[in-house]
Order: sequence, then C-alpha cells, then structure tokens
Amino acid sequence: MNFDDLNIFLHLTQTQSFTKTATQNHMSLSTLSRQIQRMEEELGQPLFLRDNRKVLLTETGEQFLYFAQQNWTNWQQFKQQVRSNSDELSGELKLFCSVTAAYSHLPQVLEKFRVRYPKVEIQLTTGNAAMAVQQVQSQQADLALAGRPLNFPNTLAFHHIDDISLSFIVPRVACTATQLLQQNPVDWQQMPFILPADGMARQRIDQWLREKKIRHPKIYATVSGHEGIMPMVALGCGLALLPDVVIRNSPLHTRVSALHLDSPIEPFELGICVQKRYLTLPTIKAFWETLQS
Repeated sequence: MNFDDLNIFLHLTQTQSFTKTATQNHMSLSTLSRQIQRMEEELGQPLFLRDNRKVLLTETGEQFLYFAQQNWTNWQQFKQQVRSNSDELSGELKLFCSVTAAYSHLPQVLEKFRVRYPKVEIQLTTGNAAMAVQQVQSQQADLALAGRPLNFPNTLAFHHIDDISLSFIVPRVACTATQLLQQNPVDWQQMPFILPADGMARQRIDQWLREKKIRHPKIYATVSGHEGIMPMVALGCGLALLPDVVIRNSPLHTRVSALHLDSPIEPFELGICVQKRYLTLPTIKAFWETLQS
C-alpha cells in the first residue's frame, strides 16, 4: 500500500461514488475497483459496502479513514517541510474558481501572495462555481474561491472576500418573458425560468419562488454554470437570476436588462475555503496568512 492508495481511498470516501472518483482521477472504473480490492485484500477486511447508488464505509473502513487522514496529512507536511528547507518557500498550490471569478476576484487574491512567494507554483482549475466547496472536500483543490453555502461544512475554514449581489435579468428581444412582464400583475406561474443547476444563485431563486408561492415554476432549462445562462437569456429563452459580477463581465451584458424588484435579493458571501486540517502545511499556511494580513 502506498500514499496514492490513501489519496484514492480518501477521495472515494468524499464522493461515495466509484464513477465520480474514477473520472476525477483520470482512471477507469476497473482500475479503481482493482486498487480498492487490492487494499482490502492487504488488510484482510472490506473497506466499503457497495450498492447501485453509492458506497459506504464498513466499520473497518471507518477505522482506516482515521489512519488514512493522519498519514496523508503527515506525508503532505513532510513534503512541504523538505521543500521549505531552502531560503524561499516553494511547492505548488491547487486553486479552483469559476471562469468569471478568475478575472473578477482572483487577481487581487493572488497578487500579494505572488510577490511574497514567487517560487510557489499556482495550478488553477476553472469550472462551475457550485462545485468549489466540493473540490476542496474531495482534495481536488487545496483552496477554492467559493460562495458560502447555507450549510457550510465545519471541517472547512472560510475567509470572506466580498458580498455578491444578484439580479434577475430579462432579454432585450421580444419574447414570452418580456410579454408577460408587461402584464399587471405579472403571471409568474407562466414565466419561463432558466435555473442554475445548483449553487448559491439556485438557493436564492428557490427562496424567491417560495416567497412568491410559485410551487411549480415553468422551467425552460436547467444549466450547470452561470456563464452558460447568459446566452440563453439573451436569445429570449426566459428569465434568470445571476450574480451581478457574472452579468457585468459577460460579453452579452448589453443584450439583457436587469429587472427591478420591490425587495432586492439577499447577497451571498464570496471567499476562500480550505480544509482546516491542511492549514499547517507551509504553502497553504503562507497563503492563508497572506489573505489575513
């Protein structure tokens, strides 16, 4: 058994899915299954209970989880200590954020750190903002620029950077949505909505729909990622709720209009999140201290 085995095991305990773990670690399902089976044979006990939906830890698996977490953390700390024996801190940091955040907020986050620690290599991955917290939990990223969800995991630390406001946007072309908005009162039950699949904007629009008592909204589409919603609204497909920073930075911002509401949508917190148990690693500790300075 080696440290790669521990990393794969820890990842699988987070996703509870062989398919997700295999995909995110760029391996086949059969390779992942053989790797877990080899670990179980070496221990002489099963680590997981498997069914068609997800995998759960056995009693031995729970005991091994503590062992794996401790030894993986020790291994990361040792590697960082070896690297930091030189005069300057070096190593790598894996960062995750959305495409919009990569140019709206990330530069100001990274600027001071890059000046202080130029030898630390930044590995940046962009994707759906709603996946940011999960990226940190599954160890795909060391740190992530994320919206703070309502149920924030107590295993993570969060450093506030900004409050993100949201607006409803409507097309500037004539369509069903613009016709309905000319009615008084507006027939929200017939309004076509374009919804984000998940994330903070989805939580806010679900809350707004409940307040409006719209139990069965007319959903034109559900989209993964905020940036993909903008063109659908611009084309006249429906109405959407998006962070203002996404709207402002989109090349299609001139083709949509903000909808005035009697009560504004509650903003959400944007910040950097990290697993608390990794805050002692030299590169992560240096990044966190730079944020707080």
